[in-house]
Amino acid sequence: MEEKLTKNQFQVAATGFLSLFSLVGIMFYGLPFFYDFWLTDFGWTRAQVTSGNALAKLIIGPLFGFLAGWVIDRFGPRRLMLAGIVMGGIALIGLSRMTSLWQFYLFYLFNALGYMCGGPLPNQVLVSRWFNKSRGKAMGIIYLGIGIGGMLVPQIARGLTSSFGWRDALMILGILMIAVAFPMAWFVKENPEHQIQKASQPEPTPEFAHILKSWPFYLLVVGSMCSIGAVAGTSQNIKLFLSIDLQYSQQQAANVLSIVLASSIVGRLLMGWLADRIQKKYVMILIYSLVALSIPLLYFATTPGIIYLFAFIFGIALGGDYMIIPLMAAELFGVKVLGRVMGLVITVDGVAEALAPMLAAKLRDSTGSYANGFAALIILALIGTVAVTLLPRKKAT
Repeated sequence: MEEKLTKNQFQVAATGFLSLFSLVGIMFYGLPFFYDFWLTDFGWTRAQVTSGNALAKLIIGPLFGFLAGWVIDRFGPRRLMLAGIVMGGIALIGLSRMTSLWQFYLFYLFNALGYMCGGPLPNQVLVSRWFNKSRGKAMGIIYLGIGIGGMLVPQIARGLTSSFGWRDALMILGILMIAVAFPMAWFVKENPEHQIQKASQPEPTPEFAHILKSWPFYLLVVGSMCSIGAVAGTSQNIKLFLSIDLQYSQQQAANVLSIVLASSIVGRLLMGWLADRIQKKYVMILIYSLVALSIPLLYFATTPGIIYLFAFIFGIALGGDYMIIPLMAAELFGVKVLGRVMGLVITVDGVAEALAPMLAAKLRDSTGSYANGFAALIILALIGTVAVTLLPRKKAT
């Protein structure tokens, strides 16, 4: 039986939806739309325009990933979410005014902090606390915010850019992020009443040190890291590939990006529904296999229709990729330490998410083609799929 949703659960789902709509849909998937403008206006290379995301996550992730998870487990996710939303908005507003590379890196640090504090991590824990039997469906619903935000932002950014220029377009998006996400996060409740009542009672808690010594934890880390790296490397370079290598117009490139994020909506709903009905391990294998199968289609992107087939399959995989990780972690290790577990997992995933796009871009700069970069991303996706197949089906002990 599915859970009968309460008013507070609806509020939790709405908060997660709007937070991910802003901090991932608009900020994470919106910024690559502006890469070619930065390349043209500032004379930067592809490696440079992708390095802001890379360096910021390499700095912020190791410094704050576990700390953010500990804060969530100890004090709850709400205050961290509010800070993250504000920092994410500041990042876009700052990037809209930048004139030099050091400013670019500075505001990408705010970008990474906003993503860490207000993005997937606190929302995953918030949903996991409030939902049990319908956790997969609830996670799918909040992750719809990423799909809808990511689907809309290329069209919104294109329209704003054509009317006001890229600088004002980026500033408007930063203000919009805060306006959309902050109010709901301000009022959301962090814990169900029964958890608040139990907080003062001693309860057995999974030994975190024991989790760190278990092989399922490291399989989850390797699997998610490789697949996230493949997804990020593709999504962060696709606009450059379309607009510069394939000579697509801004409208054509925006359309492909919107198809990717539109199909990710289907992926999130489908994978969330499946995760409530079959072993989450098998859902994870399906998602990671789709990532590995979609990227090779880019080698045939000049064949009519192939780029749209890629966009659909990759979008389905993208929709499930980030969402399935906390569901698998909760199933393996439980909810009480989920903040710390996901803090570490997201930190390592963030390293892959940072380096993979820059690797693909660097290979493109040095060879004049994305062929080697795409090959590296395919290998990552395959390694991730193999790691996940080795995970146990039941809770790790």
